[in-house]
Amino acid sequence: MKTKRFGYYGVLLNIHLTTGRIDKSRLSFEDIDTYIGGRGLGMKLLWDNLEKPGIDPLSPQNPLIFMPGPFSGFPIPCASRTCVISKSPCTSPLLSDHAHASTISYSNFGGFFGPEIKFAGYDGIIITGKAPAPVYILIDNDRVDIKDAAHYWGMGTDEFDKKFSTALGSNRYRTCYIGPAGENLVPYASIMHTAARAAGRGVGCIMGSKNLKAIAIKGSHLPETADHQMLLERMNNSRNYFKGLSRGKILSYLFRSKGTAFLLEKKSKQGVMTVKNFQEGTFSEIDQISCDVARERLWVRDYACYCCPLACKKSGIVKNGLHKGLLVHDGPEYETGTMLGANLMISDLESIMKLIYDGDNFGLDIISAGNVIGFLMEAYDKGIIDKNFLDGIDLTWGNAQAAIKILEKIAKKEGIGVLAAKGVKALSKHIDSQSADFAMHVKGLELAAHNVQANPPKGLCYATANRGACHQNGETIEEQDFRALIDALGICRFACTPPLGLSLKKLAGLLESITGVQRTPEDLLLAGERIFNLEKMFNYTEGFNRQDDNLPERFFKDPLSFGPKKGAVLDRKEFETLLSKYYQARGWDPETSKPQEPKLAQLGLLFTKTR
Repeated sequence: MKTKRFGYYGVLLNIHLTTGRIDKSRLSFEDIDTYIGGRGLGMKLLWDNLEKPGIDPLSPQNPLIFMPGPFSGFPIPCASRTCVISKSPCTSPLLSDHAHASTISYSNFGGFFGPEIKFAGYDGIIITGKAPAPVYILIDNDRVDIKDAAHYWGMGTDEFDKKFSTALGSNRYRTCYIGPAGENLVPYASIMHTAARAAGRGVGCIMGSKNLKAIAIKGSHLPETADHQMLLERMNNSRNYFKGLSRGKILSYLFRSKGTAFLLEKKSKQGVMTVKNFQEGTFSEIDQISCDVARERLWVRDYACYCCPLACKKSGIVKNGLHKGLLVHDGPEYETGTMLGANLMISDLESIMKLIYDGDNFGLDIISAGNVIGFLMEAYDKGIIDKNFLDGIDLTWGNAQAAIKILEKIAKKEGIGVLAAKGVKALSKHIDSQSADFAMHVKGLELAAHNVQANPPKGLCYATANRGACHQNGETIEEQDFRALIDALGICRFACTPPLGLSLKKLAGLLESITGVQRTPEDLLLAGERIFNLEKMFNYTEGFNRQDDNLPERFFKDPLSFGPKKGAVLDRKEFETLLSKYYQARGWDPETSKPQEPKLAQLGLLFTKTR
């Protein structure tokens, strides 16, 4: 019998904040082989740790799980990713027997934190309980301490990052942390890492519910590999793919020179951008916030995650105007530039940078925050709410200073921020039943920067995503399974972008050299399918079914009135047919969306029937 798995330690670090107990546990070899790592292993651990559905996401029982993948820590191009897995504080079904029913939440962030978990000797970290007062966790290989963080509580992430790094006394520590939004339990708070890398979609709220301000970690190990020479050769081959005359060089150039901001102009011209709270798909002032303008007026540095040749992150300095001198480490990129720009009809690039800075500094999910502000702007524009409702703020379209004020109120839960912090689903329910038509969420999680009227596959992507509205979910079954797989491996999706990125065959070869286990591309896609279906079963046991796989009414009622896709609107009957075909192809019940027994048996998930 084998006593280890190459590429893994087989060790989880367990930190119980209520009692202060710290221990290690063994990872099941079967789970390692079956779920690989990252999002996959994290999802299985979440299932095992939550004994029944309906547990309050903000209760001490809900675990906060940090999981790198088997690629993390090795100098494989773009192998920097960490998945943060928990039960979501953002989502809710239309009907459920459980008062605290919600979906899974997974959030994937890059940088250097995930590799450092592996360097410290762990395959993952599970945090449970709630500290009696604010704390941070300090990890140095085998030494793990829980320390007082009361003097840091209330700090924005920018100030905290600087002071915390100085206090640690070593630049070898990698850190992640929450801002005021997480501390104040804003459901869509983020966990931040190195100022501008975010694990969003609500996991920052879970961290705040545990009175956990930050984690600092450093280590000096790497797990043993099955074939070191083979790994060196295949890593070198992968690195060379992003050089020379290959298609990968095109990908590398694109991200290094423009970041994801190149999509701002592209998506607007295609008519599928989020504009004016999803009323339009084209932004008439897109030329004022494009990547070329940002390069000319703002950007001063391109920077990368661990072992990444793409360097898609951009730092910029505001050189003129009201916010002159502001240093922003976050773009704009496509999501931030759209949700706090075109979505709010704001074309002043310098003001967008201020909004992005504040969003990151407060530790807010900028996708959700921009969506909430857009909803409020539309409700105000329609006369459904007035200035008194907004604490005297004149929240008109394009009013950047008003948006800045609302953003702060959300993070601090002050005035209108108390309601706005709950998200658009709750806001709409409180304000007016008619506003539900333009409350842009799925399962309670706000939509991202991709419009749907002219893009039915993106509608399917949002509707079937297991964590609520998720633009990263994938638009086909194969794409969804592939993305679950690469989230499990610990590699960035940008490096695997078809048709320019690393192929499934290359990924299988890299994994074989680490683990010694031969897997075909089909084997790996099956693992991705297994992960996706386990997430679906978790949600189903919480009470989510077909009626929750829906889209906002706007997409079926409000045609685009401007741009190349003018007149486009979703056809409800066609969308329902598309959804039924999706369920059938998945092996799910078309009436309920529940994965059927033959599919569960094929994927080794029959154990999920017992919950």
